[in-house]
Amino acid sequence: MATTLIKNAKVVNEGNISESDVLISGQFIERIDSDISHPTAEVIEAGGKFLIPGAIDDQVHFREPGLTHKAEIYTESKAAVAGGITSFMEMPNTVPNALTQELLEDKYKIGAKNSLANYSFYMGVSNDNIEEVLKTDKKTVCGIKVFMGSSTGNMLVDDESTIENLFSKAEMLVAAHCEDEATIKANLELFKEKYGEDIPFDQHPIIRSDEACYISSSRAVGLAKKHGTKFHVLHISTEKEIGLFENNIPLKDKLVTSEACIHHMWFSDEDYAEKGSFIKWNPAVKKVTDRSAVFNAVLNDNIDVIATDHAPHTLEEKQNKYLNAPSGGPLVQHAIPAMMEYYLDGKISIEKIVEKMCHNPAILFEVEKRGYIREGYYADLALIDSNSPWSVAKDNILYKCGWSPFEGQTFRSKITDTFISGHHAYKAGKFNESVKGMRLGFERN
Repeated sequence: MATTLIKNAKVVNEGNISESDVLISGQFIERIDSDISHPTAEVIEAGGKFLIPGAIDDQVHFREPGLTHKAEIYTESKAAVAGGITSFMEMPNTVPNALTQELLEDKYKIGAKNSLANYSFYMGVSNDNIEEVLKTDKKTVCGIKVFMGSSTGNMLVDDESTIENLFSKAEMLVAAHCEDEATIKANLELFKEKYGEDIPFDQHPIIRSDEACYISSSRAVGLAKKHGTKFHVLHISTEKEIGLFENNIPLKDKLVTSEACIHHMWFSDEDYAEKGSFIKWNPAVKKVTDRSAVFNAVLNDNIDVIATDHAPHTLEEKQNKYLNAPSGGPLVQHAIPAMMEYYLDGKISIEKIVEKMCHNPAILFEVEKRGYIREGYYADLALIDSNSPWSVAKDNILYKCGWSPFEGQTFRSKITDTFISGHHAYKAGKFNESVKGMRLGFERN
């Protein structure tokens, strides 16, 4: 068993920052204390860098199997590790869609072979696979994913009886993409009549409107409350939706929870003129007021989790006109550096960043022994140098697609080291791929 001693770190954990050493023995954190010594440990001198629990990203699209021209579990997990994300939960809209237990396990086999980060994969829902969905093992699978609005792929669930059946019978967390398809289709037809093939990208948040989001999410939240379903609404993008979520009870006791994504906290409709298709996501990046409302909802705990919705497409695909340019973009390598910019600008504490990106996903999904810096927990850790400026450029982007919506952006913080279950997987820009990530376990009754 390898033993590693991290010295003189600013440990950010459970709402506090403390000057501490951390001793890692094998896969686990053995001791957290000041002035630890060990006769044989590899010593990592943190020199006052922040040491955080590795982030748990509860929403990514790594495109494997079937869409590996866009991304692979290997390439995107590598980018995640470089960005301090040590665990990911990946979506079912791959090819084939993960709609049977056998197809779901096929993805886990790929993860076991190729993922550098810890991994879990959602079970997908269609209009006719509910019996298969209900077989999902809640101790070894992160959750059930339902698209209540079409996005990349063809997994729209629009059968009322299927949705009622799912919400009434699911015994584990259900996560949803919420946009009302009828509203979007009606809006799109109007814009096709007006612009033909040349719809400007800045019309995307009007086509996929705040009303479309609210109609779907409010209906889904109502169903969850009716049936007592543990329900998680992904990528909140509108001010209007925030009132659907409570902030006056502990996360562990919440029935309905929500997530904000990096792009909805960073970009706004003012950025379409420069970024165009590169910030085309579903749900859409919307008004400045929506961005501010989402950010404030993260601060005041109406929104519980920060994730990425990492969803790469090729540069060639993204260079199409509006109707043919797919929605989504890559984010896992740059999510923590982006949030650190807000910390350095005094807009959010680093303790709150850790709460939303590390602790809360662990609480919400009941992840086994991860998400915290605690003795006896897996040593999933990231060291952050908050005074090490670097600029995002083609030659340092690790995504298979080779581009980022942050190209040209200078970040002041850099992830210097990442540990995955005690394995020093990333150090000063170099990877040690000798040990792969682990399948996440879940402590659910």
